[in-house]
Amino acid sequence: MGAVKNLKWVTGGLEALLGIPILGGTIVLSLAWSPLIIMLILHIITLAICSKHGASKAPSIVGIITSCIAWIPVVGMIMHLITAVLLMVSAHKTSSHTNVSHT
Repeated sequence: MGAVKNLKWVTGGLEALLGIPILGGTIVLSLAWSPLIIMLILHIITLAICSKHGASKAPSIVGIITSCIAWIPVVGMIMHLITAVLLMVSAHKTSSHTNVSHT
């Protein structure tokens, strides 16, 4: 489950960065929308690993949707922020479940 947790934290952090007003848009535009393609690939990889480990897939699915519609100015920012929250909450829950000791 370590890979699941780590991928969710990384993708959540990157989504949060892209959701910052002006900064996120500047990053996306200055790199010719390639961050959206990179995020799409990362979300697909995260989804595949979550599927393999039986972890929550919904945040990665929302991330895929976000990557596809984030080119729309305000909508993209809002979707990046929503996706970041979902991924980080899911990563935290994954962390909490894996840190519980069974006696």
